[in-house]
Amino acid sequence: KHVGTAFQITLPVFRPAVFIGPESNRQILVSERQNLRWRPEDDPVTELLHQGVLVIDGDFHDEVRGWMDPPLQRRNVTPHIPAFWRYTDDVAHTWKDGQVHDMLVEMRRVALLILFGTLFDVDFMPDMQRMWQPIMHLLEYISPGLWIFWSGMPRPKYRQAKRAMDDYLYRLIRERRGELAKFGVEPSPSDLLGQLVANSGMSDDLIRDQLLTMLIAGHDTSTALLAWVLTVIGQHPEAMAQMQAEVDAVIGRQDEPPSLDQINRLTYTDQVIKETLRLYPPIHVGQRRAATDLKIQGYDVPAGTRIMYSIFLSHRDKNHWQDPEAFCPARFDRSNEEKRPPMTYVPFGGGPRNCIGAAFAQVESKAVLARLLQTFEFELLNGKQIKPHMGATLEPRPSVDMRIRRRT
Repeated sequence: KHVGTAFQITLPVFRPAVFIGPESNRQILVSERQNLRWRPEDDPVTELLHQGVLVIDGDFHDEVRGWMDPPLQRRNVTPHIPAFWRYTDDVAHTWKDGQVHDMLVEMRRVALLILFGTLFDVDFMPDMQRMWQPIMHLLEYISPGLWIFWSGMPRPKYRQAKRAMDDYLYRLIRERRGELAKFGVEPSPSDLLGQLVANSGMSDDLIRDQLLTMLIAGHDTSTALLAWVLTVIGQHPEAMAQMQAEVDAVIGRQDEPPSLDQINRLTYTDQVIKETLRLYPPIHVGQRRAATDLKIQGYDVPAGTRIMYSIFLSHRDKNHWQDPEAFCPARFDRSNEEKRPPMTYVPFGGGPRNCIGAAFAQVESKAVLARLLQTFEFELLNGKQIKPHMGATLEPRPSVDMRIRRRT
């Protein structure tokens, strides 16, 4: 039953209370945070990530987050700009002039190379083909499905994928431990795996949980964002032309990576990314469980209720967005941004549990898109067929087919 900005889904054994808009976002993410639990015990995401920072609560969450935060802070992300540039090239070098490629697949390749190469300091290219299927199976494992209604359903198909991924991650941890012990060097502040291994409070199991959390949550959200931006500018060629003109003006046709100052000056590119995140937030809904009886937006929410705050619907709320279905990057011009209440726009969540990789994603997406638009012309071939698909993230499906031509 729909009641303004709050309603309840009434399916068998799945009856979450769903909230929309800045007031409920603020309550769920900030003011009532202590009365809500993140960890869903009967959910495959918990079974997969064990004690990953995404699925733990309370003081333990804050402690683990404190260990993981420094390599993901903006000052430690900006040294990765040359790597963002280089890994984009590693994928784009395989494209031939006039070929058609699915940008959902190609941006996943870029996102995986970047995540492993920067945060884990590992060259993933030699393992990409072998590990691709296990990664795709694990994303399918945590995507919405029949398990929502039958939490104990047997799912043997995924055992092999989990084993392959665990073997791979534990090997990376062992190798890094050996390197640090042998050479006695301090890991760089930007090296997440090195920092976790050097932390005496973290067992191999706890490190594995954080690596898998970053791998699954981190690369899949970047994949979706990059693929959606290419979809949207493919559907709006005038926006693509304006982004390309900006990249040419700010960065030029140089082959060496841009400086942080140049990345920061890509203001229209930034507006397009923000508007794409408004229309198609990769994490489109957040979930919590009420630990006590609560009042949200004036509605009584009994303890134990599954609570969902819809980022997708908040971003398309007519109360706060003019013509919310339209693509309009100018909404994020500085002169317009002040008019919206806080927590109206929450692509990275908000409060103390906001997305740990937000700064990383913002720099990464601008660097990758700048390199692509500097180098290629893109023509979207199936723009009318593309629809949002609710998988582990909100993805453009069935594919983002683009004809690619190298710029002369």
